[in-house]
Amino acid sequence: MSDPLLKHFYGGFIRLHVLYHAEKEPIFGLEMIEELGRHGYRIGPGTLYPILHQLERDGYLKRTDKVVAGHRRKTYRATAAGRRLLKDAKAKLRELFTEVIEDRPPQR
Repeated sequence: MSDPLLKHFYGGFIRLHVLYHAEKEPIFGLEMIEELGRHGYRIGPGTLYPILHQLERDGYLKRTDKVVAGHRRKTYRATAAGRRLLKDAKAKLRELFTEVIEDRPPQR
């Protein structure tokens, strides 16, 4: 992907995906890389893990360490702040979808 603005948009979409899934259930990095791949995003650990760490630092995700098959696995859940942010982002996304995709002005 060579267009910097498109890359910037995709970064926001990826963060929304992460928050959405972390609200539903605990997530971990490889699982999210695979999930995002099903949606056409080709990202690796060097892209995803900094996003997870940033969302954790900013208070939107909470990390828990678990041992799975003898290996430490970091899992993430959305915090109350993450759930509020996702709720607000969904409202903005709904409004944008209505205006841009459905070509209808937003209702006030």
